[in-house]
Amino acid sequence: MTKAISNRGKEQPASPMRRLEAPYLKMKDIRSHIYPLNIGQPDIETPPSYMDVYRNFPGPTIKYGPSGGLPEYRKILSDYYAGCGISLTPDEILVTTGGSEAIIFVFAAITDPGDEVIVPEPFYANYNGFANMVGSRIIPVTSRAETGYALPPISEVELKISPRTRAIMICNPGNPTGYAYTKEEISALKALCLKHDIFLVSDEVYREFVYDGKHHSILSEPGFEEHGIIVDSLSKRFSLCGARLGQVASHNKDVIDAILKMGQARLCPPTVEQYAAMEVHKLGQDYFDGIRKEYQKRRDTVYDGLMKIDGVFCKKPRGAFYIQAKLPVADTIEFAHWLLTEFELENETVLVAPGNGFYATKDIGLDEIRIAYIIESGQLARAMHILGEGLRAYPGRK
Repeated sequence: MTKAISNRGKEQPASPMRRLEAPYLKMKDIRSHIYPLNIGQPDIETPPSYMDVYRNFPGPTIKYGPSGGLPEYRKILSDYYAGCGISLTPDEILVTTGGSEAIIFVFAAITDPGDEVIVPEPFYANYNGFANMVGSRIIPVTSRAETGYALPPISEVELKISPRTRAIMICNPGNPTGYAYTKEEISALKALCLKHDIFLVSDEVYREFVYDGKHHSILSEPGFEEHGIIVDSLSKRFSLCGARLGQVASHNKDVIDAILKMGQARLCPPTVEQYAAMEVHKLGQDYFDGIRKEYQKRRDTVYDGLMKIDGVFCKKPRGAFYIQAKLPVADTIEFAHWLLTEFELENETVLVAPGNGFYATKDIGLDEIRIAYIIESGQLARAMHILGEGLRAYPGRK
């Protein structure tokens, strides 16, 4: 008889981005090429200066570092934020083992079991998993494709607030939608959080990737001294997804102190990665301008390709490197599986992420997919052509 695991273990959700991993592994040896648009793994080269630190790291031992991160690295992060119009001291920044740990630590620091965090949906699906790990709950407020997934009216957000609400969380710009919040929306959220004395947590991993207009960080707003928390990561900014280096930033000393104690329990964030990150932060604005231009070209390629496909609907996103699109099918889980395993064009096909996995509300997003434009534009144009031909041939097309 098998010993029963915890309810938390039983209820931990699987990743919708990796839902088709098993058939993909089977089909990649059958198809001549599968265009991988399901996971946000950029193909842009990791800066050589980062790799050089790995190759030339001095000394015979990689030692434990401070639990909150190396002081010299936290100073570099403080300077980086200052360049983004965000004033933070090094003591207001804690280094984490990736952005994922940053979110888990924040949820653990501001919620007790049964407490709630309101999140506009569709949202990065792992928020559900992180909340489950600490026993809190994600409460969705639904944004709509017709508005480009803009923040729902603030009155709709306020209706979701209950006695168990501890925070509102946004991803800005967003995964999976690419939506970038306006200054007016940030101000409205701030006023709501102050009114109800709850936190506003902003996942700003894609800060550098805003193509039309500018990024508006919550901590560039005055009046967020006690209620604003940023979670962040180097994964996308410098193509360092496997390095697992992120950070939490807040002016709230109690939040920082609580998270530091959690950091002490896991000892320290990666040491060599922090030394390497100091080098890539020297790259400056020219580096960011170059990759932003490249991703904007990719966005335009995907958007233009989608607009040529009969029955597809989406708004052009302003940021990140994702597009959430509505397709003329009833169930994109079935369609994505069919596209991967049964359809081919010159022995090539496309792998996409079904959209409903980014919703907490049941039976929403079944006709949506997320596309990550993380391969070069020529391949993306080919992938959009294959997607269009697949939709035309799909037996379940509406």
